[in-house]
Amino acid sequence: MCAGQSFAQLGFDPGGDNLLNGTYYMRQVFYFVDGAGAITGTMNVQGTIMFSGTGVYTFTGSLLNSAATPPTSTFSTTGNYSISGNGEGFISNVNTSFSTDKIIGLVSHGVFIGSTTKTPYGYNDLFIAAPIGSTVQTNSTLNGTYTVAYFDPTVPGDALFSMTADGQGNIGAVNATEYLGASSSSTTQSLSGVTYSFSNGGANVKFGGTASSKTLIAGTKLLYVTPDGNFFFGGSYTGYEMFVGVKAATGPPANYAGLYYQAGLQMNESSQATGLGASVLNSYYGSFEAFSGQILGHASFGSSTPMKYRSLNALQIYGGSNDFTYYDTYTVNSDGSSDDGAFAQHYQSTADGAIRVGYGIGPFLSLNVAFQQPAYSGSGVYLNPAGIVNAGSSAPFTAQISPGEFVSLYGSGLAPSTASANVPFPNILNGVQVLINSVPAPISFVSPTQISIVVPYGLDIDLAAQVQVVNNGSSSNVVSVSTGSTSPGVFTNNPVGGIGYAAALHSDYSLVSQASPAQIGETVSLYLAGMGLVSLPVANGSAAPSSPLSITTTTPVVFLLDQSGNYKQAKVGFSGLAPGFAGLYQINLTIPSGLVTGDATLAVFGPDSATFEALFPVTTSGN
Repeated sequence: MCAGQSFAQLGFDPGGDNLLNGTYYMRQVFYFVDGAGAITGTMNVQGTIMFSGTGVYTFTGSLLNSAATPPTSTFSTTGNYSISGNGEGFISNVNTSFSTDKIIGLVSHGVFIGSTTKTPYGYNDLFIAAPIGSTVQTNSTLNGTYTVAYFDPTVPGDALFSMTADGQGNIGAVNATEYLGASSSSTTQSLSGVTYSFSNGGANVKFGGTASSKTLIAGTKLLYVTPDGNFFFGGSYTGYEMFVGVKAATGPPANYAGLYYQAGLQMNESSQATGLGASVLNSYYGSFEAFSGQILGHASFGSSTPMKYRSLNALQIYGGSNDFTYYDTYTVNSDGSSDDGAFAQHYQSTADGAIRVGYGIGPFLSLNVAFQQPAYSGSGVYLNPAGIVNAGSSAPFTAQISPGEFVSLYGSGLAPSTASANVPFPNILNGVQVLINSVPAPISFVSPTQISIVVPYGLDIDLAAQVQVVNNGSSSNVVSVSTGSTSPGVFTNNPVGGIGYAAALHSDYSLVSQASPAQIGETVSLYLAGMGLVSLPVANGSAAPSSPLSITTTTPVVFLLDQSGNYKQAKVGFSGLAPGFAGLYQINLTIPSGLVTGDATLAVFGPDSATFEALFPVTTSGN
């Protein structure tokens, strides 16, 4: 999907529309950026939004616009939404100035989080909506100790602080750890006598304080809290910040693992970013899988910052791509907080691990909110709504799929027994068929819990794809997935796809490994999924020819990031389908100079997506 398309339809099935049902509070913040990434304007929209449960909403609230006189106005509007069974979907933009835009995001624990990641209007945004509940919230709803993450790109700055509400309107002292501008050193802002009072289900929190270049938090903020009191969000009527808070765990969360839905904002104030002309601001939504201290993640970023380089916090990212999959690590601390291994973020979770909020360590400013996925279950032929992933990277289900991509599907009752096929892959294997937008997909493997397919080359990338399994005449549920022109996922030699060492060969066809690393200046072959259309068309599921070669219509960009922070672009000599295989892509790349010996992280970029997961061992010896 391209920035500027009308979004008249996105193709998400409405099977989860009832996940949004009733009256919600919402807040959406907008940050407009110029060609260099500098903020040129801001807006916020907040109010109540009533979802019908059947795809229609009504909104009543206010708009604050930094470019308007007067800046604040009230308005009402109606719109539509579509949420698929896995909670992913869209809401038509509440801000009537951008009525053709769609806020794409996810629903979990009754809360919608999302961002307008594709817009022609040049803004980044974050949208949160939470239900009011059958009983209107009062002072007693906010009770206990909360950890709050706070972000205001206009300062710029972010903060993390703890506040204890007594259920009667008193909070008292608040000490906020803040990062301001490009500083990597934190400061502490101390506030006293903080109070709150609920009215019509929302709370005014009076922080007091004085706004200045050396402090971040001041004045009265509007706060919305979920009926169970475990999560809240908000900001001021007259400002453009967003904050999120959770009832904080006091020890390691009971279950900080599994699939999470996420959304957020991030801003790189480092000299690396500002040296290119301005700060780098981006908004995103996506998901991540947390397990054993490791994370496989996905984020769909706003495409409104047309810079040569974007920053994924500590990592420079080549511009143009907006759909990222990545590998990360995390450490859970004894106080219930956790730290990110790669992106300079610090988080706090609820005691059960179901909700997580976080902020960035300066100069990598950010705000992140994440919810564990809803519980899924089904009988008969059941396709897991979050169980469609890239076969190479195992990237979570929110990552887009593309024409020709090798994809794995997970569920139950998917096939009567295990079977595999040789090339050319058939459209029916062991009585099992997979339909993508009603088109049969070539199948390489089936089992009761997993199916491997190749996405048909004719996939419509302007609409979400509808995927369904038919097991000997019995049909599964329909699952929606986002689409794009590419979705690179590097195959690895680790049993967990996407983690570990990339599947790559030396020129003598021996394996690139720690014992036999690639040398500077050497050309090696890398194998991956999801590089999209090719110039010499190949029938779905058929082997790629060896002469002439079937070359990708766009040449990918490949970088290697070594352990010393050197980030070097590799020369790509060939990118196309691996001869003799179906659904397998090959990139021949030359290892660039300037890297140190050791494990480098491999980054592969298509025109609209990228992967930053696999490791690649390199050596300077012999040169």
